[in-house]
Amino acid sequence: MAVLKLRNHIPIGGPARREPVNGSESAMRVSLGFEPGWFYRRCGVDFSEKWHKDPYYRYETLKNMKQVLVRAFPSVTYWDLSCSHDLATISGCYGAYPIPHAFGIPLVYAPDRWPALVPDKKLSITEIEKLDAEKILSGPVVEELFSQMDTIEKEWGKIHGYLNWQGILNNGFNLRGQEIFLDIYDKPDFVHHFFSIIYEVMVSLAQMVQERQRRSGFDINQMSVSNCVMNMISPELYEEFIFPYDSKIAYQFERFGVHTCNWNVTPYIEVLSRLPKLGYLDMGIMSDLPRVKETFNNTYRAVLYSPVTLQEAGLKEIRRDMEKIYRELAPCDVVMADIQATTPDERVNEFIEISRNLESKEEK
Repeated sequence: MAVLKLRNHIPIGGPARREPVNGSESAMRVSLGFEPGWFYRRCGVDFSEKWHKDPYYRYETLKNMKQVLVRAFPSVTYWDLSCSHDLATISGCYGAYPIPHAFGIPLVYAPDRWPALVPDKKLSITEIEKLDAEKILSGPVVEELFSQMDTIEKEWGKIHGYLNWQGILNNGFNLRGQEIFLDIYDKPDFVHHFFSIIYEVMVSLAQMVQERQRRSGFDINQMSVSNCVMNMISPELYEEFIFPYDSKIAYQFERFGVHTCNWNVTPYIEVLSRLPKLGYLDMGIMSDLPRVKETFNNTYRAVLYSPVTLQEAGLKEIRRDMEKIYRELAPCDVVMADIQATTPDERVNEFIEISRNLESKEEK
């Protein structure tokens, strides 16, 4: 079976996602993303509830945000002012929490950051045992999302966008809190019941949304799971509690990828290598990059780089890091997400130039 690949994609104003590769990828493609506060400072965009629920407001703010990006970083080609389809989008809606929100967890909005879950609002065992996937999939959050998609198609045609579905363990943690890690040891049957409901809602809702998008003319059939808290459990526990669901997810979509966040993926290499159809995998720079390249030679790979390092480290250290990534993992993406509002544009442009110089030297 051919592995259809995904590359990193950071929607303007939204958390990092993935999108299909298109053959234009360079040996060390830089994928830039900025925290909401960056846009709040630059162009006064208010990321409160209206941004997430009003497609008209989101469209106009995204137009301004793209113009600011193009002026600040003229060498970047993936922000195209002549293209407007990415303005009529659901990317970024509800931040990283469309699934917990659909399960009934309220969101706290702010003008200069992504939505957060209401603190201390977690599901009890009794509440989880009463969950009904069909009710969740026909609930008010899903209804509101589809109403937005209707508006987008009516006004602009294609329903662009990539929602942040998270992953089985991420969503379990967001819904249950740190108790989920105790449950894994104390109540394994309960955990599998809980994860099976999360799986059903994640897959069903993603398929519903993407089918609606395809009918509008936007080609999408993919799932990239976010396993950001995978490092909180051992590879053995991942294999027992998460791997079965990630494997099933892979077969439900045309393209499949795994986001592990900026962690050391090395302990999980062996078990992740058994996932089917793995078209994308990212990791932190501390990972065994040569081993990753050898093991996942048919997978599109990416390294996440710290926004704090970008802002605070010297250029010599950054250049050394980029050389290591290029030497040990390329071709790959370098994911420079969550760039802080206080990071100078000059530093971002220097970062881009470093990666391009590495590619130019190799070509010569």
